[in-house]
Amino acid sequence: MGSMSSSNISDSTFILVGIPGLEGLHGWISLPICSIYVITVLANVCVLLIIKTEKSLHQPMYLFLSMLLFTDLVSCNAVLPKMLLIFWFNHQEISFDGCLVQMFFVTFFSIMGSSMLLVMAYDRYVAICHPLRYSTIFTSPFIMKIGLLVALRGLLLVFPIPFLVKRLPFCQSHIIENIYCDHMTVAKLSCADIRFNVVYGLAVVVMVVGVDFVSVSVSYYIIVRTVMRLPFREARHKVWSTCVSHICVILVAYISAFFSSVYQRFGEHTTTSTQIILSNLYLILPAMLNPIIYGIKTKGIQRYVIRLLYPQRTNKQNI
Repeated sequence: MGSMSSSNISDSTFILVGIPGLEGLHGWISLPICSIYVITVLANVCVLLIIKTEKSLHQPMYLFLSMLLFTDLVSCNAVLPKMLLIFWFNHQEISFDGCLVQMFFVTFFSIMGSSMLLVMAYDRYVAICHPLRYSTIFTSPFIMKIGLLVALRGLLLVFPIPFLVKRLPFCQSHIIENIYCDHMTVAKLSCADIRFNVVYGLAVVVMVVGVDFVSVSVSYYIIVRTVMRLPFREARHKVWSTCVSHICVILVAYISAFFSSVYQRFGEHTTTSTQIILSNLYLILPAMLNPIIYGIKTKGIQRYVIRLLYPQRTNKQNI
């Protein structure tokens, strides 16, 4: 594309290449992506409806789960529909303002998702280590305050990013070698100094992934110590069963985020297509796997599904 001055950048158009080097395979790649998108939407919506419908699930743990699934659903819809348009119809154009909006929503809800994992770890910590205080701590006003703090944290950290990108002059290439408008991928297209963008982006990663991961690790270290002190094996098994799903979700989220961050910044020796695929795992995999993991591992959700699918069996058991 021809060069454009920074004065009219808000009216310019950027090009999302998709996966460079694999353009001929976009049609085939779209098949698993479309399947993942359908499964993600259906699984998240189903679990959210189950939590809303089943009164026995109106507990802090499930309310926090519903917040996590909502953030996954929004961040997924901010990326995957545009990705499929690129793969199916070669609809690669995106306005600069649209690029900034996508960048904001993806980053904002990703940070909220990490924050919710931390909140859910604190929920399990209180439930296991201080069970007698659980109901007095996790009251409805407290849960609402937590939700507001999570949203405020994400907003404060993400709010500067669109402005940091908007100030940059893009006087050369407008071709984004990615599936969506990522902060650093877009900033690297600028012909100006982007050191502040790099520093701020790393600071956000440290403040979110670093702080949250350390805090979650400390919470589960205390939980493990408490569980190991329980006198009965059955009690230890029962307590661990309430944590397994959350641990699985944490591993999926942080492992995929780790690979994304590493390949985005230090993956010079790998192909661009490999970098893009691996760096976008944290947006696709957790959003699809979180509701499935909780649906399989959470007995409250299992009982609701069984009662919905086999009402006659449930009635006989009640009789």
